[in-house]
Parts: sequence; structure tokens; C-alpha cells
Amino acid sequence: MKNNFFDKFADKAVYFTGSAAAFILASILVIVWAATGPLFKFSETWQMVINTGTTIVTFLMVFLIQKAQNKDSKAIQIKLNELISAHEHASNRIVDIEDLTEDELDELHKFYEKLGKFSKKESDTSKFQADKTPFD
Repeated sequence: MKNNFFDKFADKAVYFTGSAAAFILASILVIVWAATGPLFKFSETWQMVINTGTTIVTFLMVFLIQKAQNKDSKAIQIKLNELISAHEHASNRIVDIEDLTEDELDELHKFYEKLGKFSKKESDTSKFQADKTPFD
């Protein structure tokens, strides 16, 4: 199913970097670096080794984390869409709300806050026109 090299690499890298083994390896590298301080007389070059190394790793990890987050977000959206479509009384008009602007999302959030307050007073929320969102 997966034939994209980057997808395979990213999945394995994210899995590894989130493991105990990766944490232990990183900790050992820092300990070895610190232990070599006296040997290199705590020189600027010695300090630059850890600074450069951690900067590069952090820079690359940002992209891997974002890729993993995008994948997880898509999977969650698909699962939620499936749940919405499986429920006979659910409205599917907001299935693609991730494409809305921040202001539109705020407006929709206010609508559902009102719906939540209304539902505490009424047992039948359909009177609140729950089948209509602010964008209908």
C-alpha cells in the first residue's frame, strides 16, 4: 500500500524517536559529550558539537513531527466522519469544517455552545434547529 520512500522512512523514524531506546541513546550521547569536556578543555569547538548536533536534530524532527501530526489528524477526521455518517440523526453538513477560516470556526463554536445550553433546558434539541448550522 505504501510505496513512497519518505512515508516509510518518516513512519519508522517517528516510531523510533518516540521510543525508550531513542531517549536512552540521546542521553548516552549527552553523557559522553559531557564526559569529554575535560579532554577538550571545554573548548568552543567542544560546545559547538552539542549545539550544532541538537540544532540539526531539532530542525529535522520538526518536519517528522508535523508529518505524523498531519497523518494522525487526517485519520481522526476520517473516523469522525464515519461516526457522523453512521448515526441516523447526525448532520453531515460540518464534515469538512477543517476548511473553514478561524472566524467561521469561532462562529460555529458559539452556535454549538448555544445548542449545548439549550439542550440543558430542553430534552429535544431539534427545536433549536440543530439541523441548521450558521452557514446554511
